[in-house]
Amino acid sequence: MPERSIFIFLLGALLASVLPAASVSALPIGFGCITGNVAGDCAIGEAQLAVEVTDLGSGQVLFTFSNAGPAAASITDVYFDDGTLLGIAGLIDSDDDALGVFGDAGVDFSQDASPPDLPGGNTVGFQVTAGFLADSDPPAQPNGVNPLETLGVVFNLQLGGTYADLVSELASGELRIGIHVQGFATGGSESFVNLPVPEPGTAALLGLGLSLLGLRRPN
Repeated sequence: MPERSIFIFLLGALLASVLPAASVSALPIGFGCITGNVAGDCAIGEAQLAVEVTDLGSGQVLFTFSNAGPAAASITDVYFDDGTLLGIAGLIDSDDDALGVFGDAGVDFSQDASPPDLPGGNTVGFQVTAGFLADSDPPAQPNGVNPLETLGVVFNLQLGGTYADLVSELASGELRIGIHVQGFATGGSESFVNLPVPEPGTAALLGLGLSLLGLRRPN
């Protein structure tokens, strides 16, 4: 086998083994605006709000909601639409330590939420699962997830459910995550639903394909 072919084969094997393993440890997900009350507010939310899904092992997953800033905006409600999740095991904020550590001092949430349904969620068929929601304590906007703050929500998985199942459901839309955001400079509010994520392994295959294309040279 020519030297270049051997190198490409070994590189492909390495990427195929390493990239999928890295992709299942923590999955960053963006949001898309579903209400469109103010275009600028939607753009702010889509640019600086995200959730990262982390495999904790032992049948638990962590959803970390973040606000990168700098524009004024506050995540005040989080909602989950079915999937392999069993129920909220705990929160990570100023006075909750589901994993033995407290969160940001300015973030204070409780399980359940008001309103009980994602505002505007009916336009995209978003149906909140009972008990799969949380909101910031009064006053809502100051206690929400403001710029440079985070909120952690720990979930138990259903018996037999895995992190890989969860990622597949996020890719297929069987599981969706919604947030209600207030505190924009306009005084308005918007709702967002997570953007689709690639099927497990898709990112790895794409990276492998691009790498091989990059290595190909004319004879």
